[in-house]
Amino acid sequence: MYDLLIKNGKLVTPELVQEGNVAVKDGKIAAILAVGEEPEATRVIDAQGKFVFPGAIDTHAHLNDPGYEWREDYEHGTAAAILGGYTTVIDMPLQNEPALTTPELFDKKEAKVSPNAFTDYCFWGGLVPDNFDQLEALDEKGVVAFKSFLGPVSPDYASLTYGQAYEAMKIIKGFGGMAGFHCEDYSMIKEGEKAMKEAGRLDWQGFLDSRTVAAEMVATEAVIAMAEELECRAHICHISHPAVAEKVFEAQMEGYPISAETCGHYLTFVDQDTLDNGPMFKCAPPLRSEDAREGMWEYVENGTFAGLASDHSPCSYDEKYNEILGNKIENVFDVWGGISGIQSCVQAIFSEGVVKRGVDPCSLANAWAKLPAEAFGLYGKKGDIKPGFDADLVIIDPDKEWEITADSLLYVNPISAFVGLKGQGLPVCTILRGNVMAEDGKVVGAKGTGELVKRIR
Repeated sequence: MYDLLIKNGKLVTPELVQEGNVAVKDGKIAAILAVGEEPEATRVIDAQGKFVFPGAIDTHAHLNDPGYEWREDYEHGTAAAILGGYTTVIDMPLQNEPALTTPELFDKKEAKVSPNAFTDYCFWGGLVPDNFDQLEALDEKGVVAFKSFLGPVSPDYASLTYGQAYEAMKIIKGFGGMAGFHCEDYSMIKEGEKAMKEAGRLDWQGFLDSRTVAAEMVATEAVIAMAEELECRAHICHISHPAVAEKVFEAQMEGYPISAETCGHYLTFVDQDTLDNGPMFKCAPPLRSEDAREGMWEYVENGTFAGLASDHSPCSYDEKYNEILGNKIENVFDVWGGISGIQSCVQAIFSEGVVKRGVDPCSLANAWAKLPAEAFGLYGKKGDIKPGFDADLVIIDPDKEWEITADSLLYVNPISAFVGLKGQGLPVCTILRGNVMAEDGKVVGAKGTGELVKRIR
């Protein structure tokens, strides 16, 4: 007797799409069966005509808990994630108060968020100039990677110089960890902003022109060079342009220990959206050209990206339009930078990829499940539809049309660049370790079902 049987679905793995049934027992995938093989189960879900994907892993989310819960918290953020098709969220250490930079803070954070999680979750550890002596202890606690900035960052965190990044990677290599980087060159961004302000170019084109692809490329190439020399695993966060993705792809082909992610907004929106709509579409790196967006899909398909992330960066309405922490917004450079997308990315990526561009669904299973699970040390537990893996699944109806509305968003602040987007192909059921957590547009699972996940050693 199984706990759950999902029958008649099109099972999507990184290798193939095949019709079949999935039997679940004790939270694990117990068997993959042929259509027609229907053993007894406590619950049966008929997925006729629908795709059954491995649950998506969001490699990059800012859930702001503890410390900035007026922007987002675990209850709202993970509810939105599970409804949207992400079953595991890898949470960033900043926009936490304090940032997750010591092992003691790991315990405090877990105690705070664990009762409220609807998804499974992992923690990124902080990597800042003054916590190099804490990195190994954080790794032992269970962080899956370490996040640092090579470009400017919000006041609650601190950027690294290239020299500091190099020294940190020596330490991280020593215990087999992984360093993750926001790759935009600090001096190029700062000088770009200064030049725009001095020229009086305080409009959205000025913002876009201040954060060039060259700044992203310089930082990415530096990380690749350090990873190559030190043989330290490195992860490039939120790549926005195919030229940068190509550098990562080339490094991977050379055998360097490099992984990378992109985000739903870089696969969906373009720079003109920022020019037309302003604050909601401000992010860093910024949205790029239409040609760049089209080029990014090649790297989804060829396996460059270990993560199709949200980079969920929530804020209040005021922080987009009026003031941030008491500081009045005077121009585009003051506006909060970040797009809320953790509920919307999976459906947008499916619609933009499979429906509009004819992308093989296997490419999505690879990029949003298997490759991130491998990169972050979760594969074997997460990331595939195989016996013995956690029964983390998302069922997508490829024919269901949708439009994202503000009142459908479960965030603390139901605002997003994705509001108004229309598409086809919607997650209609999300299953976490055999528990049906979201169904037909509603969260139905219990808060606190989500658990902390550590990398497999």
